[in-house]
Amino acid sequence: MRKSKLMAKIRAGKPAKLAYLGHFIPPFIAHAANAGYDAIWFDMEHRAMEPREVQAMMGFFHLYDIDCILRTPTREKTLLYRFLEDGATGLIIPLVDTVAEAQDLVNSVKFPPIGDRGLEGKGLDASFGLDTATPEGKAAFVTNANQETPLIIQLESPEAVRQADAIAALDGVDIIFIGPTDFELRGKASGDSMTWDEALTIMDSAAKKHGKAWGVMPRNVAQVKDYTERGAQFIPWGHDIKFVIDGLKRTGAELDDIYG
Repeated sequence: MRKSKLMAKIRAGKPAKLAYLGHFIPPFIAHAANAGYDAIWFDMEHRAMEPREVQAMMGFFHLYDIDCILRTPTREKTLLYRFLEDGATGLIIPLVDTVAEAQDLVNSVKFPPIGDRGLEGKGLDASFGLDTATPEGKAAFVTNANQETPLIIQLESPEAVRQADAIAALDGVDIIFIGPTDFELRGKASGDSMTWDEALTIMDSAAKKHGKAWGVMPRNVAQVKDYTERGAQFIPWGHDIKFVIDGLKRTGAELDDIYG
């Protein structure tokens, strides 16, 4: 049964090498794996994709042996664990504000005794039933899934960050994550005085206290370095849209040099 490359890095106390993909681009998966990335953040919160397209993409992730950490567009229980059955190797849940919400998500995506996920054992995550063909195999699959399928809880407001300690304490929450854009938007809207630096300190303290990892969305390579030095292990860097923008600017400039 497959082991998570992302969780292997985190358990070794190292930052994971994590790219970001929001479109149906199978070659991106192949080249990220070839470049030594451990995982790809596959975004479905802000990007639309049909279920069959998602299933097709999962096959490429498994073919090139790279983790697929899927950011979900839903919190509906059976849809969440269906993403896992289809082959996603971890889930990021956006806009979580409370301990109760986080616990509900644990219940949805972790098998008993940690959560309450339903077991079918015939999806890509179980090698279409090959891994669960015997009672022993089924038991091993459940244990492996709970250990090797990270649940990442995204805290995106000062209110949520204040709950970081209690959320990180939950069995089944593997990583806590903060993004600057929504944090700043919600802090400004509510008039909350928590600073970005204070939020990062709280995240790091909560993760260390409970033996979990934390992550953050950087805006430039200097921030990647800074956040890594602060202790973050889950930092996306390598965005499909940025590659398109940077590449077109470069090739456009090359043509301008030639054509005048």
